[in-house]
Amino acid sequence: MSDQPLFKVTIDNVTVEVPAGTTILQAARQAGPEVAPPAMCYYSKLEGSGGKCRTCLVEVSKGSEKDPRPMPKLVASCRTTVMDGMEVKNYTSERVLDARAGVVEFLLINHPLDCPICDQAGECHLQDLAYEHGKAGTRYEFQRRTFEKHTLGDKIQLHMTRCILCYRCVMVADQLTKKREHGVLDRGEHAEITSYLEKNLDNEFIGNVIDVCPVGALTDKTFRFKNRVWFLKPLNAHRDCEKCCGKVTLWNRGDEVFRVTARKDQWGEVEDWICNDCRFDKKKTSDWVIEGPREIARHSVISANKYIGLKKPTETIDEVIGKKPRLFMDINKVSGVNRKDIDLSLIEGPAHSIDFDKDK
Repeated sequence: MSDQPLFKVTIDNVTVEVPAGTTILQAARQAGPEVAPPAMCYYSKLEGSGGKCRTCLVEVSKGSEKDPRPMPKLVASCRTTVMDGMEVKNYTSERVLDARAGVVEFLLINHPLDCPICDQAGECHLQDLAYEHGKAGTRYEFQRRTFEKHTLGDKIQLHMTRCILCYRCVMVADQLTKKREHGVLDRGEHAEITSYLEKNLDNEFIGNVIDVCPVGALTDKTFRFKNRVWFLKPLNAHRDCEKCCGKVTLWNRGDEVFRVTARKDQWGEVEDWICNDCRFDKKKTSDWVIEGPREIARHSVISANKYIGLKKPTETIDEVIGKKPRLFMDINKVSGVNRKDIDLSLIEGPAHSIDFDKDK
């Protein structure tokens, strides 16, 4: 067992014990999705991520047992480590909700409202964030910032106008590939993700920048405008691959594979990185060993009409009456109208009520 001490931290009245050095965001995720703050730039599998988008701001109402004073300002939960006895407010704090609404408003100032034509629609983290914490209108009256579209090779399309500068794609290229050929150029409102002299991104793992992008800035060219994700059926599949783990999610409609992505956890983060061969070149069902349908969170539009593990109610009629129907009641014994001694086939013409008159 580890000798590392455990700290008790309470987040929205939920208490968990975590090792020293754990951030508030990591502790909140251990406590459960009900209290975990959203994150647009933090990615647990990327070193140095976080601290840029400010969507994970929380209020520390009690610093620790030794120093119970609250922190005067809201803090980024992805960058602030817990202390023993710390108490944190997330969804229970009006200050946090107000600040988060302001952050969402800033993120949407230059973001185009092209969700109806964006391939990320239905699985966009910014869409979810705007729905949960955004406001119906905007106060921005100036012209939005726009950029020219960049082609990053024959597999990846960059829409810089949609980018929120989370830096995830740059970190993926830094930490996952041998040579990074794109990054952030310029500063301030002119800052943009681009490659130097329009170079193509052709590293064998560079396709993972598509999976880590929280918005529709980096999209798969082989899937663009072909289908909507909520019409597709996600399936777990694997294959023997020399370059990566080979464990992916296939997005099928019928027997046709429209796209291949890495498997993601409940926080929208990749479980294992996959290579470009698995992502772009293996688009046949016969290329994969299908494991079964992938479970999708019920709040997601992708889960529409996909019922995994649904148990249909058992039919009880057969259990009650057996396979053959039985006569439960002889209606002729209780009815004052029916006469079973009368054969309708022997009555001349259509039958009338007088034909069944008992006094007749």
